[in-house]
Amino acid sequence: MLIDSIDFAALYKQQLQLAHRSEKAPGHWDARAEKMAANCISPAGGYLQQLLQKINLRGAETLFDMGCGPGTVALALADRLSHVYGVDYSQGMLDVSARRAGEAGAANTTWIKRAWEEPWDDLPVCDIAVASRSTLVADMYQAMSKLNRQARLRVYTTHLVNPTFMSPVIQRVMDREVVELPTYIYALNVLYQMGIHARVEFIRGHNQGLDNSTFERFLDNVAWTHGALTEDERLRLYDWYQRQDADAIASPSRDWALLYWDKAPWGVEG
Repeated sequence: MLIDSIDFAALYKQQLQLAHRSEKAPGHWDARAEKMAANCISPAGGYLQQLLQKINLRGAETLFDMGCGPGTVALALADRLSHVYGVDYSQGMLDVSARRAGEAGAANTTWIKRAWEEPWDDLPVCDIAVASRSTLVADMYQAMSKLNRQARLRVYTTHLVNPTFMSPVIQRVMDREVVELPTYIYALNVLYQMGIHARVEFIRGHNQGLDNSTFERFLDNVAWTHGALTEDERLRLYDWYQRQDADAIASPSRDWALLYWDKAPWGVEG
């Protein structure tokens, strides 16, 4: 078939390069750990609640949560499992996770510092493996292969539906080329070429965490998404910001694609 001749893993890397996407240093996430922890408890119908409803824990006792952040998913499921393992490359996130686990009395938790691209040979294989909003990785094939190997029963991952975190209008205001990140379509086809027929569902949600109520906060959000700004870009953004409704600057929704599958019984090599 023609589709089998397309290297989706290579296309993913190419699109990531075109988007000028580079992995943020752990320090970036260390600085945001407390804020993310404060925002992780969403109202009913939010991202977390929708995701938890989709995760099938039947027959499961352990959970492997890659890119656990402030422990959002791991701690939400800790009281339903014998042990949960949260893994992240940000020590700040792990410290917040451990503190929150202590506050919740969740003694059945272990927090491990590790990045996607580092060896996982010593990490525990668990019944369920999850990667929630942490899948914008350098190598999708390698990441999905490693996550599949960490699971005994099932794997759950969530990926971008929209190719931009902020409106493309903002890139045009800065006179930058509009670039788009790889969406879930790449991951779905990478899994297909690994022999994994993942199921797809969508999680609908509000674009939380982007406070554009002041120009300074707006600038911080733009710099976080698009990198360092020049003085000319700051002036362009200031002029544009003054003519906008701050509440309408960020997209009103942030949807995610949930890809999930039963652990592939064959050896998928990364």
